Amino acid sequence: MADLRTRYLGLELRSPLVASSSPLTGTLDGLRRLEAAGAGAVVLPSLFEEDLAEETRQVDALRATGATGAEARAGYPDQAGYGGGPAAYLALVAQAKAALSIPVVASLNGVSRGGWVRHAARLEQAGADALELNIYYVSSRPGLSGGEVEGNYLDVVREVRRAIGIPLAVKLSPYFSSLANLAGQLVEAGANGLVLFNRFYQPDLDIEAMEVQPALELSSSAELRLPLRWIAILHRRWGISLAASTGVHTAEDVVKVLLAGADVAMMTSALLHNGPDHLRPVELGLRDWMDRHRYETIDQLRGQLSQRSVPDPATFERANYIKTLASHPTPIR
Repeated sequence: MADLRTRYLGLELRSPLVASSSPLTGTLDGLRRLEAAGAGAVVLPSLFEEDLAEETRQVDALRATGATGAEARAGYPDQAGYGGGPAAYLALVAQAKAALSIPVVASLNGVSRGGWVRHAARLEQAGADALELNIYYVSSRPGLSGGEVEGNYLDVVREVRRAIGIPLAVKLSPYFSSLANLAGQLVEAGANGLVLFNRFYQPDLDIEAMEVQPALELSSSAELRLPLRWIAILHRRWGISLAASTGVHTAEDVVKVLLAGADVAMMTSALLHNGPDHLRPVELGLRDWMDRHRYETIDQLRGQLSQRSVPDPATFERANYIKTLASHPTPIR
């Protein structure tokens, strides 16, 4: 039987199938179900910078009444919703570490240095095996240059790296003019791994209510091609872990990202749609493919179709664009 063990962020995983940040990973029951179904690791829901700012505001308000720091923090009410607020989040990390035998990755989502550094250290103290920085930033200021945006990312990573000793991954969007260059700078700043990619949720417009509305659509396997390309390009370039995120739904998708050079395949939409037990057929399909192609370990197949391994590396760049357009049949009129 194929050996599915792999390493991600220096951590030993029994499988490359990782349950990424979602409501499923936000409860101890959900985490247990994912572990039982075969997850190699879990990423907890993101704790948002806005939650950290609200906690600080509430604690400061309580302190103004004469409460001590400890009393003020104890009096801060947990917030309902995604992630449950800072206090509940720290408790979930500690509970997950006590209950699970697989690595538990905490997640912080924000934009500025703010409370990231302080809370990153608290997450490490709570027992997180690693930390994922989910930097979600849409630059709408015409006067803000691309270099300044990248500099903000690098500042956050440097500050968090100084504050913690556990492995650090950065979840990126694909919207950078030179992603390969930024990847190298993030490594220098202290990142141990990259998660490709953060899926930006685009707002919609309600033309009757005349309002801007949030819109959530689960991903499909068709969206795998973007992370697939960049994982193949970045494989073995900086000596960092690579995680594929967005579009991983089937065993075939997992095989593709591993062949491109990923260490792990992160799944969110597929698990939300099908439930935690969806991991079982995906694992079986991965084992079956490896057996049929005579691969005994994940290490043997990883990166076999990365940019550095294929006969024509240009297929991951402009040549793919030209060949794709030329391959479309001419319509008959």
